[in-house]
Amino acid sequence: MKGEGIKNILAAFGAAFFIIIIITAAVVWFAGRGKISLADKVVVVKLEGVITDPAEVSEQLRELEDRSDVKAVVVRIDSPGGAVGPSQEIYSAIKRLRKTKVVVASMGAMAASGGYYAAVAANKIVANPGTITGSIGVIVEFMNAEELLGKIGLKGYVVKSGKFKDTGSPLRKMSAEEEELLQAVINDVNSQFVKAVAEGRGLKVEDVDRIADGRIFSGAQALEKGLVDSLGDLTDAVNLGAKLAGIQGKPVVIYPEKKGFGLLRSLVEGNAAREFTELFSGLKVMYMVRLPSR
Repeated sequence: MKGEGIKNILAAFGAAFFIIIIITAAVVWFAGRGKISLADKVVVVKLEGVITDPAEVSEQLRELEDRSDVKAVVVRIDSPGGAVGPSQEIYSAIKRLRKTKVVVASMGAMAASGGYYAAVAANKIVANPGTITGSIGVIVEFMNAEELLGKIGLKGYVVKSGKFKDTGSPLRKMSAEEEELLQAVINDVNSQFVKAVAEGRGLKVEDVDRIADGRIFSGAQALEKGLVDSLGDLTDAVNLGAKLAGIQGKPVVIYPEKKGFGLLRSLVEGNAAREFTELFSGLKVMYMVRLPSR
């Protein structure tokens, strides 16, 4: 009888332990999906490097929209800018996230051009005093290799369906009509940038337009012009996000893991080759900062 009693006790303990494990696993799983709020969190999403592919950052921002345990998101920006479409996609993703979360943009060493475009979608912008920012403007660059090819005895031939199909070709000089066409595109895209800045910062379009000539600012200068809200580091941005979201006490800060391994991932996916081709052909309109070289 004693043996059976011990077995029953051990079986009861085993069953209880098993139930506790199941409940714990369920709580962790549901908390991870935002179904159970174990603690109010601030999530830091990183936007780094030249902006060419918005998929990963946009996906991270989308996943946070329905997380009930996440009250604020800090977008940490360290970017000189990038392609127009991807910059606008991240801008739109941040604006969409603002419907359910407090979003603070935190500027690192540089958050310029397309990087600044993304930042203006946030509720607040925090910059370091020495952050390089601004560079509101658009650029597209082309290379004319006609003379070089002629010196080595090469000549290119193009068959096209319309007169503008090879605009920006490195095989010949651009015509005045093509320059006019491209300038109209650049002006339109630039006006989109200016309007986004004016809307995000609560400024008049004409005031933004006066400084939308590609010039850069330090974080301190940007504060004076109303392009950022305050000066501070990443910790200040996290604390501001927590405060605006009504989080009491020290916030729990989460850093989502990036997928892949940067350059290796780019090479595997063929992005490096594509970027080189687009750069050479000059077919990518960019929001990019241009710093003087020494």
